[in-house]
Amino acid sequence: MEKAKETMQLNGVRLDERVVPVPTSISHSAQLKLHGAVGGDSVPHSASYAMPGPEDHHAWRRLRAATDAHYASRLKATRSEVTAQTTTEQIGTATVHVASPADLRNSEIVYIDLHGGAFVFGGGDACRDSARGVADLHGVRCYGIDYRMPPDHPFPAALDDCLSVYRYAVQKYGADHVIIGGRSAGGNLALATVLRAHDEGLALPACLILLSPEVDLTESGDSFSANRTLDVNLPNPLMSANRLYANGADLAHPYLSPLFGTFTTAFPPTFIQSGTRDLFLSSAVRLHRKLRKAAVVTELHVFEAMPHGGFGGTEEDGEIAEEVARFLRANVRGMPDRSAR
Repeated sequence: MEKAKETMQLNGVRLDERVVPVPTSISHSAQLKLHGAVGGDSVPHSASYAMPGPEDHHAWRRLRAATDAHYASRLKATRSEVTAQTTTEQIGTATVHVASPADLRNSEIVYIDLHGGAFVFGGGDACRDSARGVADLHGVRCYGIDYRMPPDHPFPAALDDCLSVYRYAVQKYGADHVIIGGRSAGGNLALATVLRAHDEGLALPACLILLSPEVDLTESGDSFSANRTLDVNLPNPLMSANRLYANGADLAHPYLSPLFGTFTTAFPPTFIQSGTRDLFLSSAVRLHRKLRKAAVVTELHVFEAMPHGGFGGTEEDGEIAEEVARFLRANVRGMPDRSAR
């Protein structure tokens, strides 16, 4: 019976070729974002950018330079809207952009922000500006970790950096005043940092914020097929980047794919966000179920038609920020009330 089970071929579902329309069930600005992300051939613009093979380090460096230039042009338009000031420090192995808001509401809380970018992009100015935005948004000091990245610094360099900063933050602020948050690959590192902190006997943070988290580098979930191409921000899998980052290590290891980690009731309250068109939706859903089974305080917020990383400046993105602020106030002692600003 077991042998027959191993060789059984499971039938998939064949879908007729069709165009999936922009839904009217989302805000008008979100509809325009989805519309603008697709060409006249109904293919997402971002689908035309192929990632190099994991062994082609020169190509990855060229792609990172081009991507960083693109990020810089996008951030330039919003930089003047953020008032938090930054200094750059070296904490252990990590470069950290310390952002302090003009209206610092509680100096005893720190938010550790881990940027996204497939473990390869999003450092430098983008990381710094992300920290400034988080500091302004929540009225607390933010540590934006400009973690080391491949191809020059593959796994576990980024995780080592994150743990180094977390250890420092726990000593300075106390674990119950430390928040760890990350988007996409940053969500992976946030979750992996907590798992490793637990394994090394450190106290765990007050709260964990995971936005479109990339917590399964094996890409085993249903949405990796169901939402492929439908996700206009991330239409294709990231396996090449995953292998570049892992550098030969087992992609299923919990420090690489923290979805496969072991969770207990001691795990910190966790906020998870995704969208119905997010390539990583399955990872968010599966993580939420695992945390629920472990009796961890957790919330999953799935937004209608939202692709990976959000729409970018719409009502729905504002709603995510409000939900995160509410969750932090409910779970972090002394967290400022953002609505009173």
